[in-house]
Amino acid sequence: MKGLDTNVVVRYLTQDDRAQSRKANAIIDAALAGGDRVHLDTVVLCELVWVLRSAYRYDRKTVADVLGKLVEAAQISVDDRDRLLDAVGRYGRGTGDFADYVLALRNRAAGCDTTLTFDRAHRKEDLFTLL
Repeated sequence: MKGLDTNVVVRYLTQDDRAQSRKANAIIDAALAGGDRVHLDTVVLCELVWVLRSAYRYDRKTVADVLGKLVEAAQISVDDRDRLLDAVGRYGRGTGDFADYVLALRNRAAGCDTTLTFDRAHRKEDLFTLL
C-alpha cells in the first residue's frame, strides 16, 4: 500500500497539471487496478479541503461530496472511517472547517465532553463550547 500526499490527490482530482496529473493517474489507477489500496491520512484530507476551497474555489457541498466519496471508497484506506464520515457530514451541514470537526470528534473520542473555541462558526454545534 502507498500513502498519498495532498498534492498527488489534488492532481488526480483536478487534472489541472498535465504532467503531474498523468503521474498521479498512473500511480493511483495502477494500484486500484491491481487490487491494492492507497492510504489517505487525515492530515491529507484536511489539507485537501483547504486547497479545494481556497485555491480552486470549490463550494462546501462539492468538497463534502468529494470527501465523502474518498472516505467511503473501499480501495482507499483511511484512519477511523466512521469518525471521518461523521466529520464529513457535519462539515457538509455546518459552517465550520472540516479540520475543526475532525479535531472535535477526536477530542470526544479521547473523553472530552466539549471542545472550547473562539470560532463563532461553531456557536450552534454540539461538539463545541464558544468562549
